[in-house]
This record gives sequence, structure tokens and C-alpha cells, in this order.
Amino acid sequence: MIFYKTEEEIELIRQSALILGKAHGEVASLIKEGITTAELDKRAEEFIKDHGAQPSFLNYNGFPYSLCISPNAVVVHGFPGKHVLKEGDIISVDCGVYYKGYHSDSAYTHAIGNVSPEVEKLLTVTKESLAKGIEKAVAGNRLGDISYQIQQYAEANGFSVVRELVGHGIGRNLHEAPEVPNYGKRGQGIKLQEGLVLAIEPMINLGAKSIVQEDDGWTIRTRDKMPSAHFEHTVVIRKGKAEVLTTFEYIEKAKKA
Repeated sequence: MIFYKTEEEIELIRQSALILGKAHGEVASLIKEGITTAELDKRAEEFIKDHGAQPSFLNYNGFPYSLCISPNAVVVHGFPGKHVLKEGDIISVDCGVYYKGYHSDSAYTHAIGNVSPEVEKLLTVTKESLAKGIEKAVAGNRLGDISYQIQQYAEANGFSVVRELVGHGIGRNLHEAPEVPNYGKRGQGIKLQEGLVLAIEPMINLGAKSIVQEDDGWTIRTRDKMPSAHFEHTVVIRKGKAEVLTTFEYIEKAKKA
């Protein structure tokens, strides 16, 4: 069952997404060598709750944290903890906010200090592949048009696309239909209609596409232990051009400060 959102519902998701964007900015302002990922998680939870919202991920299917923090070869669903950030690391920070009955979801991969040119390119291309996918998230296109665009761009730049993990619909529930793969064929899948809200989230690997799950039942890493990047926005399908509800504005401001 696919739930199309009214303008009133989209406005509530937009409000949720603004809190989320600011929470991401708070976390970004703390990211530096020497800080632990647990400290980042604590700040995100405090900020979200201080703004009258709840972290979407906290206790979701038993997940014990507010952020998924995934360093280096971890693709997604990493546990915050004692990991101390160091020069050359990358970390994906994935966060969701539940506000007035609606969820928003976004992710951003940060570089700690200087990273290798190939990792820098991985981050750039993954973020650009998200933008390429969003370009196709317009009424009248097919879901596969988004997937194809992401895959083509990532693979043309020499990277691989994770198959087992996908984007998703979002609204009253954190994960709704339809699934949004980051690979696929043009012209396939459901026809996109106005009011569909999607979390689009390329997960792109420097090495091969294969992944494994750690013993904690959550953490997903690359099988070859090569780095992986992850960027995500919550968007609503519109005519002509998608509306991006989440924002990286506060992250970018924090990084420049």
C-alpha cells in the first residue's frame, strides 16, 4: 500500500525535516579528530528532544541509538560507541526525526581531516548520485528512472552500488512502500505521482558491491573492507522538479565555521 500525502501532511514532514537538518548541523559542528561517535549520538538525541520531537531510530525494531554512525567500511546501521574519530576517517551520519506524527530521514558522509583522493572522489560522486536521482523524482517518471540514474552515475565513475539496501517511502511510518533501489532499469516500476514522499539514499562502495552483516545484527559493512559512502534526502514528488524536504544547509555551514 502506497500512501500519497496531502499538502498538510507534507508540511508536517517539512517541519520534521527542518529539525532534522538542524540536528545534523549540530552533529557536524562537533565532528573532529578525538571525539567519540557516542558523543555525537548524545548531542543529536538531546537536540531533537529539546525541539519537541523524537529520534526516529531510537528503539526502532530494537535499535538502541538515535544515530546510525557508520565509519569507513561500514555501509549503514553502525552503532555509536567508543570509536574515536581520527584523521583520514569517513563517517556516515544517518538520522531520522519524528514530529507531530511524521518522520523525516537523511544522511551525510563526513571526511575527518584529509582523506585520500579516491575516497574524496567517492564522497563527491555519492552525493552527486543522490542529486542525479532526485532529478528523476518527478511526476510521470517511473521509479526505475531514479534507480537507473543513480546506478549509471556511480558506476560510470568506477564505484559499485549496494544492492541489498534501498531507499523507501516515508511519512507516518519511517519505512513505507515503495522501496527505492539504487540500481535498476529506466521505465520500470510504479509511475511517480505527486504527493509521494520518498527517502532516496545511495549507498556506494569504493570496492566491490558485496556486503556482510556483523554479529550485532545491525552493522552492515563491505565484504572487502573498502570504504563506503551514504547520502540521503527526503523528497516529495512534484511536477517538473522534486521538492527536497530535508537539507544539508546546516551541515555545510558547520563545516565552514
